[in-house]
Amino acid sequence: MMGNTYHPDEFSREKSDRTTYNDTAEGDRDVGGITSGLPNDVFGEENNHAIKYKTLTWPLVATLMITEIVSNGMLSLPSSLDAVGVVPGVIVIVFLGAFATFTAWLLIEFKLRHPEVHNMGDAGYILFGPIGREILGGGTIIFAICATGSQILAGQLALTVLSDGRLCALAFAGIFSVAITIFSFPRTLDNLSWLSVGGGISIIVAGIVAMVGAGAVPVDPGNIVISRASDFPSAFISITNPVFAYAGHFMFFILISEMKHPQDAMKAAWTLQIVSTAFYVVFAVVTYWYIGQGVSSPSLLSLSPLWSKISFGLAIPNFFIAGSLYSHTAAKLVFVRLFRHSRHIHSHTVTAWSVWTVLILLANVAAFVFAVGIPIFNYLVGITASLFAAWYTYGLAGAFWLHDTYHFKGGYSGWFKRPIGLVLNVLTVLAGGFICVGGLYATIYSLRAAAEAGELTPPFQC
Repeated sequence: MMGNTYHPDEFSREKSDRTTYNDTAEGDRDVGGITSGLPNDVFGEENNHAIKYKTLTWPLVATLMITEIVSNGMLSLPSSLDAVGVVPGVIVIVFLGAFATFTAWLLIEFKLRHPEVHNMGDAGYILFGPIGREILGGGTIIFAICATGSQILAGQLALTVLSDGRLCALAFAGIFSVAITIFSFPRTLDNLSWLSVGGGISIIVAGIVAMVGAGAVPVDPGNIVISRASDFPSAFISITNPVFAYAGHFMFFILISEMKHPQDAMKAAWTLQIVSTAFYVVFAVVTYWYIGQGVSSPSLLSLSPLWSKISFGLAIPNFFIAGSLYSHTAAKLVFVRLFRHSRHIHSHTVTAWSVWTVLILLANVAAFVFAVGIPIFNYLVGITASLFAAWYTYGLAGAFWLHDTYHFKGGYSGWFKRPIGLVLNVLTVLAGGFICVGGLYATIYSLRAAAEAGELTPPFQC
């Protein structure tokens, strides 16, 4: 087994070819050259292998991104507008969408220069050495499992609303967990990508139907706040909600690693950011306008019973497919770490399928237990998102630029020859830190307030 693990010396050999690859990759982008995969990439030559990973086209990657990002996170956006007012709320959503587009570009450029990078742990190794790999890799697993648990709770809520609470909510969570486990089982993202088409359509249609329902049966139409003075925790939560609604960058390296032509990754990112930002703004504003002040989070709970059921029902495919993508990500990171450069990665061996099965089961069981067994799970999701998503989506992208500009463009002089890039990327790192610290403070503050008010639910409750 040790011979199959991902050793630092293997990583170093891959890193030694970066300069040559960097010149080739940039030349390809300049002249529009396209090759299958990248030199020295994660999965290598696959023509004669039984299991092929590098099969995704950029439209399918865009669909995967939309499915996992435009999900239950958007349902909190109307309440964010209510917290700070519609004008500052919309500005925050648009700004963070544009910011996420910029950081997506930085991540993709880093991946193209470092084709051996499969996940944030690999990127952490390049930036910070073995400790960085363990922290960022472990953070990816923790965040992916918590995100899976969040989707389990979203599915549980949807099924509870549809059934009028006639069955124990714990049973609904179990049913949803089984569905997520089944759909996360394929070893390649290609098998999940076609399901994600339905998942992406599901959440978009659910959002449109929800807006129609809000307009058909309004609660307090037009009773909105243009701008509201709020205390810091409330105001910052209104910022972190859209931050987390864009928090899918932690999967980008894994998605790009399974593309036929990674050079097209930015097309997928542009599609994602245009769709998500436009839809977030329209959904948040329209819902808030018709529901008015006091809109719930998730906002579908503020609709009339009929429209709430219809909207939740339409959103269910997205919830379990997004959950499947998250648990697949947690398992895939460990699987590739164990078997990179071995025959098990591309073959139907007993060892490979046994380990993959165990990893999928562990990821989904952990997500289920966390979701229903930890009374503060929703706050735990907020804490992990603050600790990791703030960096994966925003802050680390600046560090990637600083690292590559230093190593490939002439050291410190490379930084100072690009003053605009230097300032933007230093600010990007600082923004990640600000979101991380502010999000932690706001989440812990809210947790303490909920505990004092006796609002925390007991574990494993029906």
